[in-house]
Amino acid sequence: MGAAASLAVTGTARADERGLRSLLGRMTLPEKVGQLFVMRVYGHSATAPDQADIDANLSEIGVRDAAELIAEYHVGGIIYFTWAHNTRDPHQIAALSNGIQRASLSRPRGLPVLISTDQEHGAVARVGAPATMLPGAMAVGAGGSRADARTLGRVSGRELRALGIRQDYAPVADVNVNPANPVIGVRSFGSDPDAVAALVAAEVAGYQRSAVAATAKHFPGHGDTAVDSHFGFPVITHSRALWSTLDAVPFRAAIRAGVDSIMTGHLMVPALDGSGDPATLSHPIVTGVLRGELGYDGLVVTDSLGMEGVRTKYGDDRVPVLALKAGVDQLLNPPSLEIAWNAVLKAVEDGELTEARIDASVLRVLRLKSRLGLFDEPYVAEDEVDLFVGTRAHRATADRIAERTTTLLANEGGVLPLSPRTHRRLLVAGPDPASPSGTTGPPTSVLAAALTRLGFTATARPTGTTPSAADIAAAVAAARDVDAIVVGTYNLTADSTQKTLVERLTATGKPVVAVAIRNPYDLAHLPGVPAVLATYSWTDVELRAAARVIAGLARPRGRLPVPVPAADDPTRVLRPLGYGLSYRNGPTA
Repeated sequence: MGAAASLAVTGTARADERGLRSLLGRMTLPEKVGQLFVMRVYGHSATAPDQADIDANLSEIGVRDAAELIAEYHVGGIIYFTWAHNTRDPHQIAALSNGIQRASLSRPRGLPVLISTDQEHGAVARVGAPATMLPGAMAVGAGGSRADARTLGRVSGRELRALGIRQDYAPVADVNVNPANPVIGVRSFGSDPDAVAALVAAEVAGYQRSAVAATAKHFPGHGDTAVDSHFGFPVITHSRALWSTLDAVPFRAAIRAGVDSIMTGHLMVPALDGSGDPATLSHPIVTGVLRGELGYDGLVVTDSLGMEGVRTKYGDDRVPVLALKAGVDQLLNPPSLEIAWNAVLKAVEDGELTEARIDASVLRVLRLKSRLGLFDEPYVAEDEVDLFVGTRAHRATADRIAERTTTLLANEGGVLPLSPRTHRRLLVAGPDPASPSGTTGPPTSVLAAALTRLGFTATARPTGTTPSAADIAAAVAAARDVDAIVVGTYNLTADSTQKTLVERLTATGKPVVAVAIRNPYDLAHLPGVPAVLATYSWTDVELRAAARVIAGLARPRGRLPVPVPAADDPTRVLRPLGYGLSYRNGPTA
């Protein structure tokens, strides 16, 4: 452990406030500025990444590896991404985490690094199998169980901690009231603020019980937008009163639950700040509303500073300075760390930011590291990874939670459940969207394999998200030789050729079961399909649960966590919040 870190620990091996302030007083200004940044770095190793990753690091950051990143910029945090090749497998991840800590703690006045990732589960996951993949937020919302949300956080947190990841950018606290939302959607627990709040608080408790910092996001609420802040600048037009009774509710619950960190969203909310600035850069929103009105004094982290929503109005040199002036503490993943780091340093040297302002945020960072035990135990036991990650018990827990989420939205004529005795031969058609990180995929193959294990003879025929006329004709021809058809749908629209595929398969006269593998809103475009299920995610765990429901080995227990509007009139509700069918005489799951 570095000299500074060791001086911050008390006799109980836990840094106390006095020790942290003493530590802060001995840090140089560049070291303090570095503690505010959470940065990406390419490679599976802290000191020996592949040459392609070295090249990427030199090109984007000006360093060769994580060790050089820490030496050059004193970063307080590092974020893991699949695409940055940080998360190949559990043992590699644990070794990378230890290498990062070793590189930092071996420096003069070295501090432990707060390693983070986006492990929401469902549609967004950075650590994949053999780690346990759990249902995503909207699936958990369909299950409606606080106990399941708490268990999900506890299981996920325990596995992340074993890998050295101590801050998770989850749960999503946005209330998804816009079916056209392109960036949140099934990442949200649902559209009812009180239900979302209960599940957010439960998941926060689960994560933090496992000594992993949970992060409620994206404040002040990203649930009612048709613009993706990765690529544009969303504007939330809610009145102040509506914001208070809708968007704010889950964040209040997270704060009451003691959430360790809150992430800001790159979106404009004129009712909270009329300046036209994104929330991330808004003093009225971050300091006035979040810290003042909601009383939150924990860590505030920005969403990625490389996203277009925060770069629309200001240059990359101004964004980090304005974010700190707004009241945030951690600056996440700037496009150019050199520009951002030097801009903050210059702002202090020029007097635009006081060192006292920097100290306040650094102290919050140090407090969180202390609370997580990083000053005491910064390393993980690499030989114990298999004891905690992807265990049989954790996978069984994931299956049980998923089984309570599958939602039956239509079942005309009692098509479901299917029996291998009467409908042995199945065709599984539909799209194969890119699988969330670490899942087996593709979804048609996973679903067909799961049904085959349950006694069916299921053949997968992927048809793509935009099936051609030839794809559709081939699927219809294949349907002649089966007893029933299972067809997946993915984000259906009125003019989608996926819709044409389903209509043509339904016209064969064979029993058809449609499985909406992402958005439950697909139901509005499936009026002629006798049986429709919603899984809210195309991960293996949800598809296996859907297979058990199709086979009648589990009852569909999920209830819609969002209303489904009619396709021809968005103001008319086709299926209300809380809707869900079950099997009259099905077995108890």
